[in-house]
Amino acid sequence: MNRARRLLGRPWFAGVLVASLIAVAAGLYWFQPWQLWVDETVNESLPAAPAPASSVAQPVSTAPSPVEQAEPAEQAEPAEVATGTLISHEHRTTGTVRVLRGPGGSLVLRLENLATSSGPDVHVWLTDAPVKPGKDGWGVFDDGKHLDAGRLKGNKGNQNYELPAGTELAGYTSVSLWCDRFDVSFGAAELTRTAT
Repeated sequence: MNRARRLLGRPWFAGVLVASLIAVAAGLYWFQPWQLWVDETVNESLPAAPAPASSVAQPVSTAPSPVEQAEPAEQAEPAEVATGTLISHEHRTTGTVRVLRGPGGSLVLRLENLATSSGPDVHVWLTDAPVKPGKDGWGVFDDGKHLDAGRLKGNKGNQNYELPAGTELAGYTSVSLWCDRFDVSFGAAELTRTAT
């Protein structure tokens, strides 16, 4: 007991104690280990494109008619442009990736049946890097061209990420769930073109 009091009374020991506490706090902030046990499920509907309007002319009636009820516009599924299957890198990752073309040429990157780990600062990237299994593929996605589609909304579920207008898919071959804080891929998918 006396020895502990003597140590606490020494200025160098107090400095070491304070520095150790700061290092532990910084480590917790930087690595956020609790993220490994936290799941966030985000389920978004498949983006739908309005069906084209009918070109058949409707007869015009001059007789009074009962109040017409507006019918909801039919929705059509957007065209699939590319698809891929996620493989694990730094963290176990499963699910599929689809790139969908909507009205006016808009593009949406969709993650379906996603399951991966939570992590600090994970983003969805469209890249030109090859997808390699194992540790060889963990760090290649920031070496070349990449487009950040946004922060990962949840580590589980079905999610949509709108790509910027004018995005040319020709230069991109893969999708990575990229941890920007540690420069590592949680998982990735090679894209295969399915339509033009």
